[in-house]
Amino acid sequence: MEQRVGSEPKRRYLFFARLAYAFPILRPIEDEIRRRGDEAAWLVEEEISNLLREEERRLLTVEDALRYDPMAVFAVENYMLDFLPGIKVQVFHGFSIRKRKDQGNGYDYEHFKVNGLFDLYCTHGETSTGEFERLSAEKGFFKVSETGWPKLDYLFKNDPYDFEILRPSERPCILYTSTFTKGITSTPFLYDEIERLAATQTWDWLITFHPKMENSVVLKYKALSEKYPHVIFYEGDNNLPLLKRADVMVCDSSSIIVEFLMLDKPVVTFRNTNPGDSLIDIERAEQLEESIEKALKPTPELLGSIRQHTDRINPYRDGRSAERVLEAVERFRMYHQGRLKSKPWNLIRKIKMRLKAKYYRW
Repeated sequence: MEQRVGSEPKRRYLFFARLAYAFPILRPIEDEIRRRGDEAAWLVEEEISNLLREEERRLLTVEDALRYDPMAVFAVENYMLDFLPGIKVQVFHGFSIRKRKDQGNGYDYEHFKVNGLFDLYCTHGETSTGEFERLSAEKGFFKVSETGWPKLDYLFKNDPYDFEILRPSERPCILYTSTFTKGITSTPFLYDEIERLAATQTWDWLITFHPKMENSVVLKYKALSEKYPHVIFYEGDNNLPLLKRADVMVCDSSSIIVEFLMLDKPVVTFRNTNPGDSLIDIERAEQLEESIEKALKPTPELLGSIRQHTDRINPYRDGRSAERVLEAVERFRMYHQGRLKSKPWNLIRKIKMRLKAKYYRW
C-alpha cells in the first residue's frame, strides 16, 4: 500500500488500549499510518492517558469513537468493544510461550483463545499461524494473516522515540524482568542474589516489570536503584531501549524472553516452564552468577539454538511488520469484510461490555 496521494480520502484507524504495554506494540502501526498520509486516534483507559504523546489524538468517549468511524480498530489484549465500528484487528501483547505448566502438548490455551470479538488475527510466525488458520477454517468468522509482531520493528530500525537508558559504559549490562503470574514469578527467589551481585559484581543492572506486577514487589526492587548507582529501575511504557542496551537478560517465564532472543542475545531463566536449548535455565538462585557469566560469553551452539528458536516464532527482522499489518487490513476490507460467518452471539458479554463502557445502545 503506497502513501496517500492527491484527493484520495484518508483512512481512519483507531487504537484501543487498556494497559501501558499496548503503546510500544501499536505505535509502529501508528507511525506507518501517518507516513501514508492517513489518520490515527486512541481510545484508552484514563489510567494510561498520561502516556499519550502530545501529537497523538485521544478520543475521550465511546461516542467520540463512533463519530470518528474508523476503518479498523487495533487491540493487543484479547478484548474488544464489539460495538465499535470498523474491522477488529488483534495484534497480540506477546508471543505464545506456554507459560503455565498445565499447557501440555505444546498448546497455549490463552494465546489461542478465540472469543468472537475479532475479524482479523495478525500472527507472528510458524508457532502461531498454523493453529489460528485451523481455527479460522473451523469457525469461519475471522481471517488470519502472518505479519510478524509490529513491536519488534524498532528493534531492527531506528526508533524515533528511543532514549539512552544508561551512560555509555564498558561494564556488562544485565536486564532483569519477571512475569507477574504467581507460582511462576522469580521475584521472591532472586532478590537476595540480585542484591548481592549488585553490590559485588562489576555489572550494570536494568530492572523492569509487567504493569500488573504487585506493588510490594515493585517497591522492593525499586529500592535497589536507590541504593546502588549502577542499578536502574524503569517504569515507562517502552522497554525496547532496555532490550537493546542489555547484554544478558535474567527472567523466568515471560514472552519478553523472545523479544530479547530476537537480538541474538542470551537469556538466563529461573525455573522456566518450558526450557529448551535456546535458554540457560537454572533451578537455584545460587546458580545465577555463574549462569550470567556463561551467558556473557555465549557459545556458537547457544547462539545457533537461539536463532533457530526465534525463526519459528517470528522470522521477520526487516522492521516492516507494521506495513504488513496494514496491508492485511486492506486485503480483509477488499475480499472478506461482510462475507464471513456471523460472530457468536454472546448476550451476557455484550451487556457487561456496554455497562463497563457506559454505552447503552444496541
